[in-house]
Amino acid sequence: MINVGIVGLGFMAATHIKAYRQVEGIRVAALCSPSGRRLDGDFSDVAGNIGTQEPLKVDMTQARGYRDFAEMLADPDIHAIDICTPTLAHKDQAIAALKAGKHVLCEKPLARTSAQAREILAVASVTDRVFLPAMCARWWPGWSWLKQTIDTGIYGKVLGARFRRVAQPPGWGQHNFLEGAKSGGALLDLHIHDVDFVQWCFGAPKSVYATGYSSLSGAIDHVLAQYTYASGVMVHAEGSWAFANGFGFNKAYTVNFERATADFDLARGKEAHKLFVKGEPPRILSTDGPDGYIGEITHFRDCIQTGKQPTVVTGLDALNDLLLCEAEEQSIRTGAVVDFSFPASLD
Repeated sequence: MINVGIVGLGFMAATHIKAYRQVEGIRVAALCSPSGRRLDGDFSDVAGNIGTQEPLKVDMTQARGYRDFAEMLADPDIHAIDICTPTLAHKDQAIAALKAGKHVLCEKPLARTSAQAREILAVASVTDRVFLPAMCARWWPGWSWLKQTIDTGIYGKVLGARFRRVAQPPGWGQHNFLEGAKSGGALLDLHIHDVDFVQWCFGAPKSVYATGYSSLSGAIDHVLAQYTYASGVMVHAEGSWAFANGFGFNKAYTVNFERATADFDLARGKEAHKLFVKGEPPRILSTDGPDGYIGEITHFRDCIQTGKQPTVVTGLDALNDLLLCEAEEQSIRTGAVVDFSFPASLD
């Protein structure tokens, strides 16, 4: 059994705990909260923008509670650390966990800046511990289908792709999220999922042009980015948490292939995922199955058990996501197209 300690006990920790309960061979064995909140295992006051919202309680007779992160790292019975703290804490906590000999799952974004991410990866590269950035969209039903469909070429090449992830302001963790210097705004909290997915599907763009604005956090709260590729494929992505209260959360994509169009819109519920193929009637595709959190935790477990580093998403992928977001921010600030090159190494 792989014993995991979670640090940071907010909405994302609650989401991860629910996922751990559905993956065999790995379990939550410790919780860490410097403030002491929720160390009784009661997450019933936690809510977020994705997943089920049923109250969550952890049986603390089966898990240890820590206020001191270093004490949890010193526990030899804890094999892995799941970092669910605010973004600014990621660098120091990930490095400390790796140096303590723990495997690490780190929530997105990997760090507040690409420079901080490089510091983490420099340490990860000289350990034999598994390090997994939690870019859950790569495992999400509908999204994983799209990646596979693009790779197989069953409907021909992609001509154009649009991704959209938009929401009202977060109703939790506002002292962190709504201070852009800490969180990076919606650019790093929401939009980075689609930045990651775009690069997974199409590789790094030659350049990016982005527009956006700040209305809540002092960082970029709404962004619309257009990516240029040598192949000529037209790709753009929009991310925001600046919509009016009551709007909720939505994620969507429309991808136009040579012989089909795939369309996903969370707002359609059970009809979220549609496929339109030339010469065939429209189809509604199933979005049943494990969600992205279960997928990433399953991959984390498998990597630990086999002693192999992650393959679905790597630390270098997460670094490149930050670099592309920073290029988008530069484009927004300057109004110019920004050249982008994929870093070949961590040097």
